[in-house]
Amino acid sequence: MDRAPSTVKRELDRHRDSQGRYLPQVADETARRNRSRSREHKLLANDVLRSVVQRKLDRFWSPEEISGWLKLKYPEDSSMWLCMETMYRALLVAGGKRLDKKYAAKLRSGRSVRKPRWLGSARSLGAVRNMTMIGDRPEEVDAKVEVGHWEGDLILGLRCRSAMMTLRERTTQYGIIVNLPADHTAESVKNAVIKAFSGLPKRMRRTLTWDQGTEMCLHREISAALDLKIYFAERSSPSQRGANENFNGLTRQYFPKGTDLSVHSHAHVRSVTRQLNTRPRKNLEYATPATVFNAERRATAHRRRTALELAMPTAVT
Repeated sequence: MDRAPSTVKRELDRHRDSQGRYLPQVADETARRNRSRSREHKLLANDVLRSVVQRKLDRFWSPEEISGWLKLKYPEDSSMWLCMETMYRALLVAGGKRLDKKYAAKLRSGRSVRKPRWLGSARSLGAVRNMTMIGDRPEEVDAKVEVGHWEGDLILGLRCRSAMMTLRERTTQYGIIVNLPADHTAESVKNAVIKAFSGLPKRMRRTLTWDQGTEMCLHREISAALDLKIYFAERSSPSQRGANENFNGLTRQYFPKGTDLSVHSHAHVRSVTRQLNTRPRKNLEYATPATVFNAERRATAHRRRTALELAMPTAVT
């Protein structure tokens, strides 16, 4: 059914009959009746609650602080309880009910709009599905015996509003940085990966390893477009993408945390990428990633030309 087990369990628990059976037609009718009996919004029904909430917002209290305080202040009166998400939606979501929008300016974030996850998000398409985990990755990737195995990630700017995509080849340590000034949705990341790899020979882009960030929801489309195998690291295991994590650290020397990454021009990002790839590396015996990578690229092109020449029929004289 492509639904989380917890979702299925809640549906069964909600609609089982006295004998523990789940009858679909009965469940459907019950759900229809429940939808037609929607309750009046608390902030519409309770003027006292609304007044209290707005007074606390005016004193720069956060919705979470207000929600917790209400339960302490009115422990026996659930009509005076309000969850923080209800307050955020009343202030920041279009069509929010009965909180004056001027109090949105009192929020610490200073935001004026909000789009909760369950109302749909332009940032991602939800959890990454159909992942091939890093444990299934070929042994030659770990051994670094051939070029073309990459690791990727995003580094985020101020308040996660801007981002850059970083890619690093494991054997040559060659890196690519792509600025994503507008957004870092799954669609944007997909297009960035395809554009970054499209100019490389197939032997120079064999695999890509990423974390389980939702920006890779469209990994199957990337894989199909590039004929590229994509693997995913375990959660909270940055050491499984050590080459990329190291590259992120080097990149942060030029693009520090907590800064707006969207202000950097594409020319500046290319310049930084060039500087990083022309720094000598100890594990390359102090050669530069650009030198090693370009040598491998030329060797790959030479092998391809040789193979094509051998495949051509010999002219008859």
